[in-house]
Amino acid sequence: MHIIDLSIFILYMILMLSVGYFFLRRNKNPDDYFVGGRSMGSLHVGLSVVATDVGGGFSIGLGGLGFVMGLSGSWMLFTGLIGAWISAALLIPKVAQLMKKMDLYTFPQIFGNFYGKRVALVAGIISAIGYIGFTSSQLLAGAKLASASFAGLDINIALIIMGAIAVIYTVMGGLKAVIYTDTIQWIILMSGLILIGIPMGYHAIGGMEALKANVHPELLKLSNVTWQQLVNWGVTIIPIWFVGMTLYQRIYATKGKKQAQRAWFIAGVFEWPLMAFMGVILGLFSRVALDQGMFAELGYATFESIDPEMGLPLLLRTILPVGLMGLMMSAYFSAIMSTADSCLMAASGNLLTDILSKIFPVKENHKSQLRLSQILTLIIGVLALILALKMENVLELMLYSYAFMVSGLFIPLLGAFFGKRKNALAAIWSMMVGGTTTLILTEVNVELPLGLDPNIFGISASLVVFLLLTYLFPKYSTYTKL
Repeated sequence: MHIIDLSIFILYMILMLSVGYFFLRRNKNPDDYFVGGRSMGSLHVGLSVVATDVGGGFSIGLGGLGFVMGLSGSWMLFTGLIGAWISAALLIPKVAQLMKKMDLYTFPQIFGNFYGKRVALVAGIISAIGYIGFTSSQLLAGAKLASASFAGLDINIALIIMGAIAVIYTVMGGLKAVIYTDTIQWIILMSGLILIGIPMGYHAIGGMEALKANVHPELLKLSNVTWQQLVNWGVTIIPIWFVGMTLYQRIYATKGKKQAQRAWFIAGVFEWPLMAFMGVILGLFSRVALDQGMFAELGYATFESIDPEMGLPLLLRTILPVGLMGLMMSAYFSAIMSTADSCLMAASGNLLTDILSKIFPVKENHKSQLRLSQILTLIIGVLALILALKMENVLELMLYSYAFMVSGLFIPLLGAFFGKRKNALAAIWSMMVGGTTTLILTEVNVELPLGLDPNIFGISASLVVFLLLTYLFPKYSTYTKL
């Protein structure tokens, strides 16, 4: 890597650490650390939401979809827009009502309000495990992209560098640092894609004529997708807008319902069409570059020889000159780190508020609570980094983490806000059955009916158990506040 590119990249990392140090000196209590002082503006929160949601998935996912499916891959993030807007209309007003009654820090506290402390504890454990896995998967994804983009960079070294920086500025600054760095990272990412990645990629492959000559016409249509794929994306992505701890922390960080809703509407528009089409277009460019032999010197000469998700970083590595490579890689790592830091904050909040405080009550001292929060964030960050060093498959790690969270928590959440009976027994068992069903189906890798995703069956099993136990054991249907 050229010294100019390396210097730009190091400067970017120093900037991220500086933001963390800035808020280290301003955070006074857990409100500041975990929910940004409950005074964040809609634009910052909206950009942070989309940066967190799209970040890592954009870097390794959308480019791969564009490489394989073409423009139709953009429909994946259309489900993100739907999820954002539905949750803004239906979920945020419900959460805002609770925010007026109690100081909320985490998502499982909502379960505690409706189902009781035991359900909240189980939900906290599920969420914490899921987000530790998510943090690890994002760090590993960034390391893989770094090793593919920078010749001679060992993946473990890349993982340690990225992990250390993300953990340090998150530990220092808390949610405020995460949200403000997300804003910076989003600006860097957008600027890098719009001003560098897309125009230079378009020029390098030979423009529209090269696209039409090298790409199958189906890849340039929006209809190159099956109904099963659309359903799988919808069931996989939309529920996360209802059970994602990272999203609840941002709702709590806003001044009120209107600001949170505005932030969610902003995030939806940025997800689709803006980010969706930029990602798949760059993936298409990398497909053309492969066909033109641009990756042959790197050992990738045929479609079968390359991982589709590696096409985009290889394209950037091939076409970008000195200086711009450093800027683009800073943008690229912004996407990864904006997701990793948010997942780390979520896991830390779950561990302190939903698990440890229920077992070992924390003293009502703002300074000691703040220091404990930082220590726990550091411990979780190190644990996530160690886990990432042990794992090789990003997708496997994400699927395992996701199985418990979405399949287990979605139905009890709907029951809490929209159901008439708040049944603690039904909530706990639907969590366990839903998450376990998805995990088993993912692990055994069986061919499921109609090619549907395991999450569909996990959520369905969770729903059946929740309804059965609610009506079979009505004595558990009590409204138990924390």
